[in-house]
Amino acid sequence: MAPEKILFICIHNSARSQMAQAYVNYFGKKKFTAQSAGLEPGKLNPIVVEVMKEDGIDISQNKTNSVFDFFKQGRKYNYVIAVCDKTAYEQCPVFPGIVTGGRLHWPFKDPSGLTGTYEEKLQNTRLIRDEIKTKVRQWLKSIKE
Repeated sequence: MAPEKILFICIHNSARSQMAQAYVNYFGKKKFTAQSAGLEPGKLNPIVVEVMKEDGIDISQNKTNSVFDFFKQGRKYNYVIAVCDKTAYEQCPVFPGIVTGGRLHWPFKDPSGLTGTYEEKLQNTRLIRDEIKTKVRQWLKSIKE
């Protein structure tokens, strides 16, 4: 049986969607596969790369993707999950293509908007990472049942 396909979307595809994609691909094994994309693809957030590496997942070679390119390619997903925070939800992209399982919104704070020292940004990005990891694990468990 083919794995269920999940697309995570946010504005820049540089942090939250990348983390969620990595955790689904790590925890979902062969039952789920994830990709991620953004409205305005940017560059991977280096602090996100660092905190994911701390958790044993290397995303340093990931590319940022455009949600529109995925749509033009005719990609189909079982689930599309927006991970923009509540304040940016109006700007959060949509995937207009075929989605068979559902469209969800998981609001997470944007690591690129964090302020403070490097250590403060690192610590707050770890908190966001852990929230995303917990949400992915809970959701995967709930749809496996």
